[in-house]
Order: sequence, then structure tokens, then C-alpha cells
Amino acid sequence: MVIGCLLACTTAWTSTSVQAGVPSIEPLVKARAESLMSQYDIAGMAIAIIDGRQQMFFNYGLASRETRTPVTEDTLFELGSISKTFTAALAAYAQANGKLSLTDHPGQYLPALRGTPLDQVSLADLGTHSAGGFPLQLPDDIQNDAQLMAYLRDWRPSYAPGTQRSYANPSIGLLGLIAAKSMNVSFTQAMHDTLLPGLGLAHTYLDVPAAQLPLYAQGYDKKDQPVRLNPAVLADEAYGFKSSAWDMLHYLQAQMDTVAVPAKLREALKATQQGYFRVGGMTQGLIWELYGYPVALDTLVQGNSNAVALTTQPTSPLQPLDQVWINKTGSTNGFGGYVAFVPSKGIGVVVLANKNYPNEARVRFAHQLVQALDK
Repeated sequence: MVIGCLLACTTAWTSTSVQAGVPSIEPLVKARAESLMSQYDIAGMAIAIIDGRQQMFFNYGLASRETRTPVTEDTLFELGSISKTFTAALAAYAQANGKLSLTDHPGQYLPALRGTPLDQVSLADLGTHSAGGFPLQLPDDIQNDAQLMAYLRDWRPSYAPGTQRSYANPSIGLLGLIAAKSMNVSFTQAMHDTLLPGLGLAHTYLDVPAAQLPLYAQGYDKKDQPVRLNPAVLADEAYGFKSSAWDMLHYLQAQMDTVAVPAKLREALKATQQGYFRVGGMTQGLIWELYGYPVALDTLVQGNSNAVALTTQPTSPLQPLDQVWINKTGSTNGFGGYVAFVPSKGIGVVVLANKNYPNEARVRFAHQLVQALDK
């Protein structure tokens, strides 16, 4: 049970560059993390925080109940749909290097789609879930690239591009496929040879190398059975990354432009944070989701709810945002994560767990931490 785990496992906390006179946030993190682990029977959690240039890492419980391996800031967690932010960054990077434009259409890169209804959709529509009504997942019978192309050729929109938002893995998956093709490499090559090194992410993977497998946390499903991600068509592009709290915190710093990244990549990251339209209180970026800051907790919870993620929502025109809260949730059958950052404050929060638990709980936790830091 989790209570026994919390008593028996090593609980680690390390911090660097702690500013004199700043009260420690560790008691709040510990209390909330242990409460969530108990309530949702989570084996282990890694929480990372950036406040200005002060990094903090808080690690609780077990990466694996079977091996009794404790969580550290180097433990690898499945990111689920947080992976989509890397795919968006790759597309924006290809644009920054003149390989594509987000106003282009799929048929310009995939000849099989020329003249189809999908060829009327822009690449930006793919990256903002507004192409016209893709389902959340590809049908189960699509097992290879040929079947994928046949499905995409036969696809028909349910609404005009940009007018409705339907959260969809096939949409961002197709964008990732096109971005890599525009660079004349595979998606895996584009990520591991270009994007991830450029971001300074040395321990973020699509396929975890054999030498790193001891760091790969074991996920647990709703019945607490061990589970990990199974490969599928467009899985890499939509939800396939594994990463650590350390790397993800560095990633948020890159997003906030507080660590050095190449100029074209910096341009790309900024492009992913630009709003396209609103859905309720949320502004849709290129995968990233934005809110005016400070943001009410209820607005944040609603924007990250299943009601928004799993149902089609009408879009509305943009409204100017001065300061922003930017976030993304991610889940697989055995993992649940959330990342959020406030660029104007230099605050970022990473919450990773080897259990898929409600988004609302993740959002409430991160919101409480940011409120405690922004005083």
C-alpha cells in the first residue's frame, strides 16, 4: 500500500541556489504529494520547480514496487500528451529553417493526400486540434503506414477548419510526420539528432536505451497492475516520449528563454506559445494551452477537464493576454504528468507520477505551488 511505501521508502529532496530568506516550499510539496499518493495509490512522484534561477527537486516513493527502486530526479516517466509539445516545437523549428510553413497543407508533403479534403487543412490546424473533427485516437485496425494513408485519404471533416476544437492524437501525429518529412529524416532522427540535443535534453527518449532502462519507472494501471506504453502508429509523434523531472525542468527553462538554446530553436519555442483562438477561458497555442495570469483555479481546472479534452468545443476570437500561464497535461495507461510555467515570473512546475490520476488533482497541486511561490 502507498502508506507503507511512504514510510519505508527513501524520500529525497535536493535544491540548488536557494536564496537566503526565502521560506522553504518543501513542507507544502511533501504534504500535497503524500496526500495525492495516498488518495490515488500512486507508487512514486517526482516534482521539480524553477523559481527564477532556483531549481528544486522533490522525489517521493517508488519508481517500481517490484524492485523497490526509489524515485529520483533522473527517473524516466512516460509523458503521454506532454510529448505533443516536442512535436509542435519540431514543426515550428522546421518553419524557422524554411523547411515548411504552418500555413502549408498536408498534400505539399504527402502526395497521397493531394486533392483530398484533408489537403484543405493547414498545418497550424493540425497543431491546434482544429482540422475538422479527427477522433481522439486512430481506429484500432490501423497498424501500418499504408493503412494510415488510406485512412487519411478517406477522412472527411465534420466542420470547417479553425471553427471547432476536437482534441486529437491523429492530428498532431500527422503534423509530426510532415515536419520530419520536410527535414528529410525520420521523426525519431529529427528528435534525437536535432531537437532534443538543441534543447539540452540528454535524458529524454522515444525508445529508452538499454543502458537507461534501470531508470525507466514502472507504470501502474487503474487496477495497480504493471503497465508500460505499447507501440502504435503515430504514438511517437502524439504521446511517446519518456523523460525525467530534471530534463523537463530544463525544458521549461528553455521555453521561458532562461537557458541558452540555438537562435532558430528559440524562435520555434516562441512560435508554439502564440495563441490561435480561444476555447472558453483557455487560449489554444500550438499544442500549448494558455491562460491570462493570474488565473482562477476554477478556470484552470475547467480548461484541463475531460469536458474540454473529450468533446468538440467551438472556437472564439483571441483576446489580448498580458501575462500568461502556459500548461499541458499528459497521460498513458500507467503514468500521469503535468507541466506549467509563467514566463513573466520565471516560475515553472513539473509533476510526474507512475499512475494516471485525475487532471484536476494535478492542476490543483501545481496552482497551489505557483501561488505559494508568487508572493
